[in-house]
Amino acid sequence: MPLKMKIIFPGNYSVVTRYLGEEKRERCQKLNIRDLNAEEIGRLGPREGGADAPTHQITFYDFGCKRLLNARLIEDAEDRVVFETQGKEYEFSPLRSPRKAEG
Repeated sequence: MPLKMKIIFPGNYSVVTRYLGEEKRERCQKLNIRDLNAEEIGRLGPREGGADAPTHQITFYDFGCKRLLNARLIEDAEDRVVFETQGKEYEFSPLRSPRKAEG
C-alpha cells in the first residue's frame, strides 16, 4: 500500500530520531521506502511476523553514508511518516526551503 507522503527522489528530508527520551534532528537524502513482502516479514519479524514485525524497508543517506532500516510503520500522514525499530522512532518529512515557507 502506498504511503500518503510523496517521496521525491533524490529529494532532501528531515529525519528525527527518538530514543530513550532523547530527540536528534538531521537531514537525509535519497530516501526510499518499500513494503516488505510476507516472506521478508516472517524472516525479520518476531515469531511468525507478530504485531512488532517490520513492515517496510527504509534506505537513505546521511552525511554520505547509506543507512538501511527494517521498521514497522506507526504513523502515515501526507507531511510525515514515522517508523519504529528496536525501541527507536524515525520520523521522516520533506525538508522545505525557507523561501517557500515564507511565501
